[in-house]
Amino acid sequence: MTVVPQTPEPFKKLSIFFPMWNEELYIHRAVGAARTVCEDLVTEGRILDYELIVVDDASTDATPELADAMAAADPHVRVVHHDVNRKLGGSLKTGFSAATGDVVLYTDADLPFEMTEVARALRVLQMYEVDLVSAYRLDRTGEGPRRAIYSFFYNGLVQLAFGTRIRDINFAFKLCRRRVLDHVTLKSEGSFIDAELVIRAQRSGFQILQIGVDYFPRTRGVSTLSSFGVIRTMVGEMLRLRSELKHVVPVTGSTGSS
Repeated sequence: MTVVPQTPEPFKKLSIFFPMWNEELYIHRAVGAARTVCEDLVTEGRILDYELIVVDDASTDATPELADAMAAADPHVRVVHHDVNRKLGGSLKTGFSAATGDVVLYTDADLPFEMTEVARALRVLQMYEVDLVSAYRLDRTGEGPRRAIYSFFYNGLVQLAFGTRIRDINFAFKLCRRRVLDHVTLKSEGSFIDAELVIRAQRSGFQILQIGVDYFPRTRGVSTLSSFGVIRTMVGEMLRLRSELKHVVPVTGSTGSS
């Protein structure tokens, strides 16, 4: 007897959000690429609906006006404005709070990976029945030696301090199910929030799987993630999280990452 594989149930809604500060050079490309991928996923029956959210972190260039114009022209696009700059941590918390999908992805406006990888991440999330897919960069040589060295030591420090095996914990490509966001409460206001999400999810018993993707470094605009001030804030938030994890209660039967 031939067994016909069952078609997985489509996700009801995919939310993709972009934290943006002064990203007028990238906003159209980012939202446009996400829209194209989401429309393809709807056509293929992988998702039933989608939303694209721009979190404007009190930008001082044309980003707010461009985002509002895109939202006015497309009902799938939404914009949330910050009155004051809240950095990456505040922007991610706003994005997660605004997202209404049963699966949520966030990434940077400069598109550090090809957006078509979202379809692959959704397949992995569904096929392996995990709760969070965390991507890592296959080749980081294009970002320069300073950031490569900084990332090497930072990832090693996080692995040592929290017992995680995630190899590129600050990479802005994490796809998670709604149940993770419903349970995990994020507190970081800085760039440590990427690690905090993964660490809290893992400690809570949610299953995490990693995939490798091609990396495209920023060619326009400015990244501040390797500045001394950012690093100092991340270390402080790391120390606070270590003490808070004693009170985290698992919500599933096992803890793991791959």
